[in-house]
Amino acid sequence: MKLKPIKSKLAIATLFTLTAGAVVLYPAYQSVGANRTTNIDPIIDIKTVNPITNERPKVEVVFVLDTTGSMTELIQAAKEKIWSIASTMASAQNAPEIRMGLVAYRDRGDQYITHRIDLSSDLDTMYANLMNFKADGGGDGPESVNQALYEAVNKMSWSQDDDTYKVVFLVGDAPAHMDYQNDVKYPVTIANALQKGIVVNTIQCGQDTMAMQNWQHVAQLANGEYFQVDQAGSAVAITTPFDQKLAELSAKLDDTRMVFGDEEVKQRNAAKEQVVATIEEKASVASRARRAAFNVSASGDKNLLGENELVDAVTSGRVDLSSIEKDHLPAALAPMAPTEREKLITETAKTRDDLRKQIKEASEQRSAYLKKEVEKAGGAKDSLDDQIYRAVQSQAADIGLLYESDAPEY
Repeated sequence: MKLKPIKSKLAIATLFTLTAGAVVLYPAYQSVGANRTTNIDPIIDIKTVNPITNERPKVEVVFVLDTTGSMTELIQAAKEKIWSIASTMASAQNAPEIRMGLVAYRDRGDQYITHRIDLSSDLDTMYANLMNFKADGGGDGPESVNQALYEAVNKMSWSQDDDTYKVVFLVGDAPAHMDYQNDVKYPVTIANALQKGIVVNTIQCGQDTMAMQNWQHVAQLANGEYFQVDQAGSAVAITTPFDQKLAELSAKLDDTRMVFGDEEVKQRNAAKEQVVATIEEKASVASRARRAAFNVSASGDKNLLGENELVDAVTSGRVDLSSIEKDHLPAALAPMAPTEREKLITETAKTRDDLRKQIKEASEQRSAYLKKEVEKAGGAKDSLDDQIYRAVQSQAADIGLLYESDAPEY
């Protein structure tokens, strides 16, 4: 289901009035602005790197995920598929910067109502948090969808740039509690999302009739897409002969990372290294293979390199190695003579380039293998992968992001 964008303040005000009777409206949300629309011919206006700021276009996506007891299989699918979803979003012709966030939700009386992970290009940390989620709680049918959506729209660090594709995917199998006091109801939140240029898509898991009506209404109000998958998510889950090799190459690529800076920077890097170690220890081989493919994409650098990465900074010419204070160098380089440091940087850069080439080659072989397997299985048009891709492909085109492939990354 896809509705045309609302084009004026009057239209949004009308929408707001029609839905207000079903909700408790808070004064702070009674003023609803216009939803900016664009009519860009993507062939003419392709968003590329800004020549002044050197910034790429952005894709910002927040998954609002039901983590109650009935969602066990879907949560497992999300853990397996998040890297291929990231690679799919990175596959635009203009290689956007990818930022992801997550709002996990349950219901009042459960261990938590919501758990937020803010938007970030550090997908490793987001993924490591996702790995810790387990389905539990719920039980009375409706869940705290209203609070989760409110936090996704209002508590995340969304870009203020109008040319960023900003999207929420609401994923769950039960409708929203509409009977809670002190709860901002979803029509109010969606009106706010429209103001901010955020699209809300809904993915219903299972066949619950009330959830279907609720999810369709959310998507309709939000100018988004509604689609339905089975309780397990209908995701493509095929292992390949290339997964193990890619997982091993990925670990070696991680080992080429060197960070320079003060103690605060080094502490943040230590946390990043711990996250990566957790992924390499606990994530499936197939998931690590998908992560490798994303990290060597044009959009994956920020996740791979993190903050103040020395090898990239020196070899790109952004930083003069001799200008870095000794106590700001990585521990392994600090006791070395300047010529030894330069030699190690050069060797590490060469090793990294070689690993990137190997990963790209193996990833291409993996993609070709998966394409054949999907075709043999009769296609994947109803899969979670494909339906997310179709929504992104259509919606991101409005701001000049081109997705030309006929299928997502699996």
